[in-house]
Amino acid sequence: MSNTPADKEFEELIRRELELIGEDPRREGLLKTPERVAKSMKFLTEGYASSAEKVVGKGIFKEEHDNMIMVRDIELYSLCEHHMLPFFGKAHVAYIPNGKIVGLSKIPRIVDVYARRLQVQERLTEVIEAYHLCMMMRGVQKQNSKTITSALRGAFREDPKTRDEFLRLAHNGRD
Repeated sequence: MSNTPADKEFEELIRRELELIGEDPRREGLLKTPERVAKSMKFLTEGYASSAEKVVGKGIFKEEHDNMIMVRDIELYSLCEHHMLPFFGKAHVAYIPNGKIVGLSKIPRIVDVYARRLQVQERLTEVIEAYHLCMMMRGVQKQNSKTITSALRGAFREDPKTRDEFLRLAHNGRD
């Protein structure tokens, strides 16, 4: 953890939060907690410091391929912007090239750029299946509920055959 003024301010906020919930931040087990939480939040929200353009870089190539390309089961971890609690699951992303393809490793990196920000699943969506700790640990307390969202664009939205192929591949016979 760098020792910037912002880092120190964040650590002080965490110390104060510990006090507000009735803890003693000077207790042995909590001495390094403010630093750890600040470092953790910096990592969990590193998407703000990046962009899809930056992670793709020169990873786009000319290719006369016009069939669907899909990367399925991309693990994602994010923080709910409403409660700042984690949600996690898998994203399924597909596209149909138009004379250009993107390096396959770039697609999960793009997912991470947006997942590593305070987020709502609905905004993050292509097809995502996720578990939300804000629903599991608090509120409704339903441990086995999975939220599934999809956002279809272009041919995936307009062409029923393309949409069906994508959804069949995304779910691969799963429930």
